[in-house]
Amino acid sequence: MKNTTTATAVRAALLAAVALLAVGPVPAAQAAHQPARTVPGGKFQGDWLYLTVTRGDARSSDTRGTLLLCDRPQGRPHAADACAELEAADGDIAAMPQDQDAVCPMIYAPVTAHARGQWHGRPVEYRETFANTCVLSARTGSVFALDG
Repeated sequence: MKNTTTATAVRAALLAAVALLAVGPVPAAQAAHQPARTVPGGKFQGDWLYLTVTRGDARSSDTRGTLLLCDRPQGRPHAADACAELEAADGDIAAMPQDQDAVCPMIYAPVTAHARGQWHGRPVEYRETFANTCVLSARTGSVFALDG
């Protein structure tokens, strides 16, 4: 129950932060690079994903999340890298190329990655559980690298 409350609080804080970014007029020269804005109904405009990473299994898990905005990369460290990788895969996380040089330990420490949002006007919904964070990183690049 605590994790659900934490995730809800994080979502509320992120939505409030984005709302603050959306306040005020944007000069025409910056219109192409404006931050994501909310529209009626609380949806964002532009390319955005709400990302969560849950470590552990259903009985004992630690969930962290963040909002990734890509019309002007922002929201977390390495946002520009994550947005570039998503752009190369046309927003399809499952189609992202794997890091063939990654050498991951054979330690089972499950981590579940979840993304939902919008990419080029299309809805995005992605969820996959990986054996550990190394495998997650090798398969999804910077997208789920929520820590600096």
